[in-house]
Amino acid sequence: MNKKIGLTEVVLRDGNQSLLSTRLKIDDLLPIASKLDQIGYSSIESWGGAVFDSCVRYLNEDPWERLREFKKAMPNTKQQMLLRGQNLVGYRHYSDEIVSKFIEKSGENGVDIFRIFDALNDLRNIKHSVNVVKEIGKHAQGTLAYTISPVHTLDNWVDLSKEIEDLGCDSLCIKDMSGILSPEYAFELISNLKNTLNIPIHLHTHATTGMSNLTNMRAVEAGVDNIDTSISSMSMGYGHSATENYGLFVE
Repeated sequence: MNKKIGLTEVVLRDGNQSLLSTRLKIDDLLPIASKLDQIGYSSIESWGGAVFDSCVRYLNEDPWERLREFKKAMPNTKQQMLLRGQNLVGYRHYSDEIVSKFIEKSGENGVDIFRIFDALNDLRNIKHSVNVVKEIGKHAQGTLAYTISPVHTLDNWVDLSKEIEDLGCDSLCIKDMSGILSPEYAFELISNLKNTLNIPIHLHTHATTGMSNLTNMRAVEAGVDNIDTSISSMSMGYGHSATENYGLFVE
């Protein structure tokens, strides 16, 4: 197999969020940042999700300063955040005005790629965020929140993905936050999406059920463009597959 892919390193956000409940302070993370910047990742997920809440509630830190410090320490690597659509990084819906200003300030302070999702895959809750990200000239990545049910058929996922592309998203992420995406279904889903979409496809899966390595490999075989991984010292369990597993496929 000679397929080359991009890697998104998630240890600075979802890696430690999944395993350590986002309790690592910026002083714990900054010393390694310059080394991460030299590896050649397609992006590093360093903000969003529970980071904002944890910085304020538990770490006594300024989350905006954390973002600025990461951007300064990693000038060669795109910084990525997870955005909960109309919920931003909170736990309720916010007005369009607040969403707009938050995204604008996130871009100004260092976010290059916005991975935007709605837990119920209601695209009305990500549309405004996508529009604002595009307006400020940043990368808007629309997201499928993957699950299993009688309703969520292959055709359903493909149709939803096409709607996400039609919103103007620059790429699509399959977000398997529970680690329930099987290797064979990943191959079937991504194969169909590659035949339907004209934007890159990213895969984010967790190791919770023990399938993540095989799922990632089958995704690569199906033509996925990018996968999320976490450095081996903070991987597996409720986290992600180890980054080092995929060195042969890095673009």
